[in-house]
Amino acid sequence: MLSKSDDIVLVLVCDNHFSTMLAALLKSIEANQDNKGLINIYVVDDGISRRNRKKIMQTLDSAHIKLIWIPIKATIPDHVVFPVDGSTFPKNVYARLFIPYFLPPHVQRAIYLDTDTLVLSNIRNLWDTDLKGLAIGAVQDLSETVSSDWGGIPNYEALGIPPMSKYFNSGVLVIDVEQWRAEHAPEAIVHHIQANIEHATFPDQYGLNVHFANRWHELDPRWNAYSQGQQRSPFIIHFTRMKPIYSGYRFNADYAKTFFDYLRLTPYRRFKPYSEGYRLLIKLRQLILKKRAKLNWTFIRQTS
Repeated sequence: MLSKSDDIVLVLVCDNHFSTMLAALLKSIEANQDNKGLINIYVVDDGISRRNRKKIMQTLDSAHIKLIWIPIKATIPDHVVFPVDGSTFPKNVYARLFIPYFLPPHVQRAIYLDTDTLVLSNIRNLWDTDLKGLAIGAVQDLSETVSSDWGGIPNYEALGIPPMSKYFNSGVLVIDVEQWRAEHAPEAIVHHIQANIEHATFPDQYGLNVHFANRWHELDPRWNAYSQGQQRSPFIIHFTRMKPIYSGYRFNADYAKTFFDYLRLTPYRRFKPYSEGYRLLIKLRQLILKKRAKLNWTFIRQTS
């Protein structure tokens, strides 16, 4: 059941590289709030530098927004081992799965947002969404169905999931935290990823879609408007794939302009997009870190 409190709970995850995107996102939330109650924003900190953390805190002026910092190590339950996938996504993409464990016990609902989003509408309207008794609300992905050639769930047939089942994007989620806790969803999702790691192109999204197949509430697509599209009057813009912080960004130009309009209201106002070479270097670094983790995990299993 949704709490009657006016307070809202948001969860964001960010590393040092995406600090500029976090600042723009926070400014967009602040600019479009209704100043009713408190917006508690839990920021999972995956190595944000002291300098960038100071800039991020200086971004906000509203007394109605409270930042709560959580080190990423504090989000990982002792009994859970992260899956080691072959993607270039950072390991922090898995943090969203453990939201029920690192939020205070009294929290009944939470909104999760990827850091590469902008909120252009009052976030309370999303917070008040009726999930119709379901444990999660999301927007259909560009891949549309589990049987899509891009993304989706490649082994849907083996898992007994009908091919035309809708497939959702994990970048904007409304979560019934109580239900997730009751059904031990985080452990189940991680298990799905670990057991099918060769099929998990987008690992967290894969596990979520397997676990909640055909039992998730579909949100208005304006709550997750992809930068590859042309959604009019979006509530949330999501810069999937290429980000506007890179010089190679070639998607919706109006969305990119909106990003920089908000960024100019933050201490990052003089930021210049990174080169394509730098972007590829970041991806390579993530891949190397994952390969090392995989080798370590293989060694642990063999010697245990």
